[in-house]
Amino acid sequence: MSDYTRFAVYYLPPLGPLTEFGAQWLGWNIDTGSAVAHFDIPDLDVFTQTPRKYGFHGTLKPPFRLADGMTLDGLRHAVATLAKTQPAVQIDGLTLIKLGRFWALAPVGDTADLAHLATRIVQDLDGFRAPSTPEDLERRRKANLTPEQDAHLQKWGYPYVLDQFKFHLTLTGKLSKPQSRLAEAALADTLPPLPQPYPINTIALVGERSDGQFETLHRYDLAGQNNGAKSSV
Repeated sequence: MSDYTRFAVYYLPPLGPLTEFGAQWLGWNIDTGSAVAHFDIPDLDVFTQTPRKYGFHGTLKPPFRLADGMTLDGLRHAVATLAKTQPAVQIDGLTLIKLGRFWALAPVGDTADLAHLATRIVQDLDGFRAPSTPEDLERRRKANLTPEQDAHLQKWGYPYVLDQFKFHLTLTGKLSKPQSRLAEAALADTLPPLPQPYPINTIALVGERSDGQFETLHRYDLAGQNNGAKSSV
């Protein structure tokens, strides 16, 4: 019996300056599963309250409960097997952008291979996901979903997958305009240089603890052979 309530597959930056920044910015280190002192920035704990529990990450397969009959050991094996046959991908870089009312890091340039990676993970691991509850569906539909997004919600348990997927590493919750300006200035002062090009060569299985915080269970190298052709979704 697992001690975790939900699981997800994330992209986590490699250990180093960007990971250290993410932990200090959010106040949570997902790799160690422990709280971290924030940067000394006014109201940073308020700006980052929503994304803090998830840790600094890019979602590839959104959080899900295990289906009846499925086990954590089985999920670990499936993620490891997928990683062994999945090639690493590369994007031109990451850039700071504003998505609606929150700040995030998002890819620069062609993202077809990255989208293909996320699609494969969503589809190949879906047998481990318990069906959405009526409460889950009702909550998600409050976001005024498009017909395509609602179809994904029903089939895959989350509206923003496959053709609706937009990779990003969330940095804040929804902010007012004054808060957004403060957050932007703080990010300009604290965000480390971002590598260009930017390789994505690992994925991570993460779990949600009983206290609601996510922590890393294991990182997996993407070890499949790349034939050099561009993927499409």
